[in-house]
Amino acid sequence: VYQLDGQAIHIVDLPGTYSLSAYSLEEVVARDFLVNEKPGAIVNIVDAANLERNLYLTTQFFELGIPVIIALNMIDVAADRGIEIKSGVLEERLGVPVVPIVARSGQGIHRLMEEAVRLVKRTGEWRPKRISYGDDIDKLLLSLEEKVKDAGFLTSTYPARWTGLKYLENDEQVLSKGRREDPALSCELEEEAAGVINHLRETFDSDPEAVVADHRYGYIRSILSEGVIIRKHDLGRLYASDRIDQVLTHRLVGPVIMGFIVFGLYHFTFTYSEWPVSLLENFFSWLGGFVDSLLPDGSLKSLLVSGIIDGVGGVLGFVPLIMFMFFGIAVLEDSGYLARVAFMLDRVFRIFGLNGSSVMPYIISGGIAGGCAVPGVMATRTLRSPKERMATLLTVPFMNCGAKLPVLALLIGAFFFDNRAKYMFLFTLLSWAVALLVAKFLRLTVLRGKSTFFVLELPPYRVPTLKGLLIHTWERTWEYIKKAGTVILGISILLWALMTYPNLPPEKQKALENKGQQIISSYEPEIVRQVEQGITPLEGKAEELQERLTDLERRKAAMDLRYSVAGRIGIALEGVTRIAGFDWRTNIALLGGIAAKEVIVSTLGTAYSLGKVEADEHSSIAETLANDPHWNPAVALSVLIFMSYYAPCFVTVVCISREAGSWGWGFFAVVFNTMFAFILATIVYQVGMLVIK
Repeated sequence: VYQLDGQAIHIVDLPGTYSLSAYSLEEVVARDFLVNEKPGAIVNIVDAANLERNLYLTTQFFELGIPVIIALNMIDVAADRGIEIKSGVLEERLGVPVVPIVARSGQGIHRLMEEAVRLVKRTGEWRPKRISYGDDIDKLLLSLEEKVKDAGFLTSTYPARWTGLKYLENDEQVLSKGRREDPALSCELEEEAAGVINHLRETFDSDPEAVVADHRYGYIRSILSEGVIIRKHDLGRLYASDRIDQVLTHRLVGPVIMGFIVFGLYHFTFTYSEWPVSLLENFFSWLGGFVDSLLPDGSLKSLLVSGIIDGVGGVLGFVPLIMFMFFGIAVLEDSGYLARVAFMLDRVFRIFGLNGSSVMPYIISGGIAGGCAVPGVMATRTLRSPKERMATLLTVPFMNCGAKLPVLALLIGAFFFDNRAKYMFLFTLLSWAVALLVAKFLRLTVLRGKSTFFVLELPPYRVPTLKGLLIHTWERTWEYIKKAGTVILGISILLWALMTYPNLPPEKQKALENKGQQIISSYEPEIVRQVEQGITPLEGKAEELQERLTDLERRKAAMDLRYSVAGRIGIALEGVTRIAGFDWRTNIALLGGIAAKEVIVSTLGTAYSLGKVEADEHSSIAETLANDPHWNPAVALSVLIFMSYYAPCFVTVVCISREAGSWGWGFFAVVFNTMFAFILATIVYQVGMLVIK
């Protein structure tokens, strides 16, 4: 809702599109809203520096009879390129309001909204415009228009001439509606259109869509040719963005530069986030110790320390790292560089049965780092080929999303501290390689089909504004914090309960108590007094007694955890997972990760916290894992590989099912990804152990 002089204006932001031909899902969504909701006015934002191409969509608005106002955006970029747009002349030639704006700075927005309000009040004056498409097509459209009007065929939704044009273009959505409303008339219209289509192919060796596009562009050129555009520079002049692209998108140099940029992003993230991450880890460690000393032993203390502080705190401890990562990605995105990444990777993607249209879903999912698979899956709607779309949405969960970053940072920091940036860069490259190989496998098997072409408009390079960077960084970081404080908190408490209950049977607890009494009774009363009163430093027999009692407490804590519901499940799975290096506590964490990948960190924190005793030092999860006898670099790599590629989180599975139109595909993603990940993890662990030995 936009407030204009006390008046509330309801604005709907439709998906970006260049056409209403309904080839992609976004075009369908945009067109359906326009014809069904019939908005009071359309604010058509066009690029002033690429006016001819951007007015193509405007011509289709004219044919639909929709009231349009042109927002002539990026006039500053046009001016830098020596292009002056006479907005008054363009307004006169088009017959619609034209308002120059600079969206990134807000220039002209107020006037644009004022003009939009005036336009809404003139809605009754608007009628569809008629664009000539040559004698053959015009005669057909007149005939189809007359039949559509006489029968009232689809006229409640579309203008009659526009319906005829869609029959000429073989628009599946309109044809489907027509067949349902009046099968006989629809068949007659299709046959009449087919005759002209065949005639165009024989005489022009071209499809009607291409002929229609040529005439639309001819209409646009006729408007722009009479004093609308004044060029102050030679047409052969290279603009700044073009000159930069000669280097950054070079066939050989471009990918190398891209690799250095991504590696630099990780180096920047780990270098500058190290101190705040350490500070937060120390804070949660202190908080856990403080609560530990404040409360008596019992379920409440265990819940607060092990379930909440060690669980959620382990996830929140990575907030600075996430923030720095998002800031770096915002710089690449706002500068226009990410679009170049999609352009360069198109050549690579074609080898694997995809095209550059799949790059942006991969990037959104965390292809560089820090995204989310859910919007990545939804972004596959832009793909025109159903087979390419399915292959893409099934493989975008392989990207290093923001939920995986804490796990990557935890294990890489614990076992490969000196090469953190290199390992993060390696796992990024690996995520792309694995996703593309799996996509190729799917395209050769269950999703066979031809690859489609890729068209992308490269935005000009811009210097990002500090305000924009901070807004983007904070929005994404806040989503991470909210998730940790809600979803992760709830799952952490649930998993704490599963790892705490049921307690040891009374006979086992009694046996441990008797064992403790036996140990104590074997020492002199003075030695026992020193230990019970915590006299320091303990030496000789007193130190020995303390160590034996601490070891007994560790054994009890481990038995408690193993006897719990989660412990039993983890132990049951250990018979299979040990070949990949996963112990029962790791199994618990990975099961929790199916709900949300961040839970792996919080569950490891809870599991190892429950395995400690009061005498243990409150150390970070990374330190605990690094000092645990089960863990080593081979185990860490195996867990990272499995975590990166096994079942997507629950929300992503739901999203995949909805986008694919079947729960079967969601089930396929869970089963196939998990089996594939386990095989990879097993290979990595077995080879890694051979190297270590």
